[in-house]
Order: sequence, then C-alpha cells, then structure tokens
Amino acid sequence: MAFCPSFSEDYICGIGGTYLNQPNQIAVPAIVNQGDDRRRNNDNAIADFDQVDDVKQRFNDANDAQDKPAMPAEAPRLANLRPPHYPRFKGPQNDRQREVVDAFKHAWKGYKEYAWGHDTLKPISKGYSDWFGVGLTIIDSLDTMLIMGLDHEFDEARTWVAESLTFDRPVFVNFFEMTIRVLGGLLSAFHLTNDKLFMEKANDVGTRLTAAYSSSSAVPYSDVHLQSKSAKQPSWGGESSLSEVTSVQLEFRDLSRVIKNSSFEDLSFSTSKHIHDIGCEKYDGLCPMFMNPSTGSFRDSTITMGARADSFYEYLLKQWLQTGKTIDWLRDDYNKTMQSMTERLVGVSEPNKLTFVGEILAGGVYSPKMDHLVCFVAGSLALGALNGMPKSHLGLAKKIGEGCHRMYETSTGLGPEIIYFHQQPGAKGDISIKPSDAHCLLRPEAIEAWFYLYRATGDKMYQEWGWAAFEAIKKHAWVEHGFSSVVNVKRIPVSYRDVMESFFLAETLKYLYLLLADDQSEIPLDQYVFNTEGHPLPIYDH
Repeated sequence: MAFCPSFSEDYICGIGGTYLNQPNQIAVPAIVNQGDDRRRNNDNAIADFDQVDDVKQRFNDANDAQDKPAMPAEAPRLANLRPPHYPRFKGPQNDRQREVVDAFKHAWKGYKEYAWGHDTLKPISKGYSDWFGVGLTIIDSLDTMLIMGLDHEFDEARTWVAESLTFDRPVFVNFFEMTIRVLGGLLSAFHLTNDKLFMEKANDVGTRLTAAYSSSSAVPYSDVHLQSKSAKQPSWGGESSLSEVTSVQLEFRDLSRVIKNSSFEDLSFSTSKHIHDIGCEKYDGLCPMFMNPSTGSFRDSTITMGARADSFYEYLLKQWLQTGKTIDWLRDDYNKTMQSMTERLVGVSEPNKLTFVGEILAGGVYSPKMDHLVCFVAGSLALGALNGMPKSHLGLAKKIGEGCHRMYETSTGLGPEIIYFHQQPGAKGDISIKPSDAHCLLRPEAIEAWFYLYRATGDKMYQEWGWAAFEAIKKHAWVEHGFSSVVNVKRIPVSYRDVMESFFLAETLKYLYLLLADDQSEIPLDQYVFNTEGHPLPIYDH
C-alpha cells in the first residue's frame, strides 16, 4: 500500500505513510477531458508517508532531485530479449475490466510520451519528476501489465529494464520505498514470468539496500546511497518510522528464497524480532511511530494505524502467511494488536454510527482523525478472517470498509487524504474535511480493502463500490496525457496537482481490475501475498 502511505499506504506515495515529493506542484483549472465520459496544499505530493513538512526536507536531502520541464522523451523500444513463453493470464473478462485496462493504457501512453525512463509523469505540464531516477513507474507497473494481459506494453518495459535500468547511481534513496516499489516490483515480475533478468536486477538493488542495516542496532537507517552502499538518517531528524523499518521483510525474505542466500531474510527479520522482544506494552502491542536506529528504542509519539505506522501491522499478518503460518508469535502479535486497536482506536461517529479508526496523540488524547491509508485495516482484517483469525475480524472489516466507502461521498466522488469523524451527539454530519486534507492522490487503500472483502464474502456490493470510485476517477482525474491527482475533492470543477503517482498503476488500477473480475481465481490468496505496494509474492511452506 502506499503510506505515501508505509508509506501504502505514503515524499511520493507509498504504504507506511506519505512522502512529500514535488517541490513545485501546480494547481490548474480542470480541462475538458477527451473521452471523459468513460473516466496539504500545493507543496505536498504525498506518497506513502505522513503529511508533515519535514518529509519534504527529507526528500530534498535524500535526492536533491529536480522536476524536469516537458521535453521529448526517449521513445520506448522493443528487443527480442525475453523468454518466449510466459505463464499467461486470462486478460479482461468483462466490460468493466476492459475499461480499467483502457485506463491503464491511457496512463501508460502519457508516461511513454512525456516521462519514459523517469520516475513519475507530470501529466498537466507534460513533464516528469525523478525521485530515485530508476524509472519507478516502469518497475512498479510490471506485474500490473502481466496480470492485465498487456503483452506489448510489458515488452517495452522489459526491454527498458534490460537495456537502461541501473542502480549504480550517486543518489540517496528511501530504503523503505525503494524496497516495496522496486525490489518488490522486480521480484513479483520474476515470479510471474520466471525471467531471470528480474531476479538479477532484484539481487543488485537488494544487495545495495542492505547498507541500511549498518546502524548500531537492529533498526535500519532510512536513507541508502545506491552507488557507495552507505546509509544515513535524513538531516531533518535522527529517527526512522515504524512502518519503514518493519515493512521490508516480505521482500527481503523472498529475495533470500529466490537467490538462496539467507542473509537478506536474516537482516530484515532481526528488526521484527527486536520489536517483538522489546514489546509495546503501554498500549498492548500498538507501537509509537518513531524509532531510533542508534539505540533501537521507540520515542513516545502518536499511536496510529495510518502514516508512518500502518504497514507494521499489515506485515505481522502477511509475514505469518508468507512463511506458511509457521511462526506463531507473528500471528499472536497480530491478533494482540488488532484486539488493542479495537479497544483503543476504533470509534463510532454521529449521527449515522459509522465505524472508523482514530489515533492516540503523544499526550494520550484520542483524535477521531483517519487517514485514507487506514482503510488498509479492513483489507487486513478480511485477509486474516480467510486464514483462521477470529470471526469478529470479518465483522469489523465490513464496518471499516463501509466507513471508507462513505469517505467517497464528496462532490467529486473521490476520497480525500484525511477526514475527521464527528462523535458529538447532535452533529449534523458524520465527517469533516479540512482544506489542507482535501486532496486526492488516487490512492488504493479503500479499493484494496473492498478487493479483500469481496474475496472473503463474495458480496458484489464491494464491486459496485469499487466501480463507483473508478467512475469518479475517470470523470475527474482523467486528463489528456494520463491521470492527475486532484487538489480538492469538494470542488467542481477540479484543479490538478500535476502528478501521477506510480502506485496508481501499481496498486489502484490493479486492485480495481482484480476486484471487478468474474473469475476470482487469478492471484489466489492461498498462494500469494501482496506486499504493501500491491506486488504479489509467493507463499512458502516455512
């Protein structure tokens, strides 16, 4: 998920939270969309980290990247380099899936024309941004193209990976985001194709990223220099976030299994063991969102299921599943955190009794604030219910999933980045949206939750919710050269933030496509586990 969300669900967007990414975002009036009938302010292009100004400084320190003006992009080319036979997916099975595929192709066309080989497309100004400088959108989209049956587009991407992708770059990258998007994307492409090119590239980047584990504790540093293989904390502070140090284990474990070298798994899992050993007893398993790599200890800070913490809880469950349900303490810790979340964070709004997941601020005060990223919780609870967790988990998943659906009841039908729920008797409405929280990055977490809920229940209501969200995306985010994040979901006509995050292709459209399938057998959940960026990785027997 993009935290961006861990950062999800957030810098650019990712799962564990939101990263502020674009230093010069612009808001422009809505344009007339061609083919439209099918579908905190301007400094923030949030990804998988939280909405805080220091993340923008973090991005600048780590990369010193500059947004690029529109210029001719190098045209993608094809080379007969890939193995002749890949396992085939069925492709779209119905008209709704075909529309999702058309949306992907529209986004891909704009990216190819104006941002090829760069990290993200700026669809309004017809330019691009480089965060890591590794063709992030290409790598993040590989498995989506395979699942959708887009062979030609995949061949273009595969050729670029073979001929142009290099990680020998003199830049600092965020360890977490590089792991979930790039390492995860390459590993998923390898498993879906058995193409050793992706394994070799994954080994290269994974080896470089191990530099994060050069701290004096089991807690890794947040920033890694790809070329020198060194690591550091960002200049804005000396701490790593909970989500970014505990949401790389699926990827590093899978790399170890693929290349038969346990060091990657051992390094990353040492962090999980460390947190299990020291515990988070003040709130019965719910952990603060900041850790010090020098001491390995937590700092008293907000307790949240949102930005900077979210995918820690997600990966407790998914690591247990990935290892064939053989590590009991992962299951037990997950159950403990879900019970504590239910008792301490789950709230009910007024007047319509919507269920939401709030936060406990550093001073112990409860806040009815819920990030869009937090919608991942409904998906995790549904996935757990499919794997023997208490029946109450599915009931709670349904309630939170409905609350996430109600987030989309805005003028545009798009969901905002953050909402506040009202709990006072006599409130006129259940939610409020602050102007600084009203932007929409086209995040996946709500659609992801409905995907898991549909797999768990078979209730077609979740397909309808996903389709309604997609219709709103087509109507308000479809622009001439791709899709753009929106400044304010409450205002029509919309203004645009001029960024198409890579997770829109990696997660949002992928989960929509899978949710809307007639046949739910593709990517079976007893054989694959999705990482927090939506990349399916295999489940092992241990």
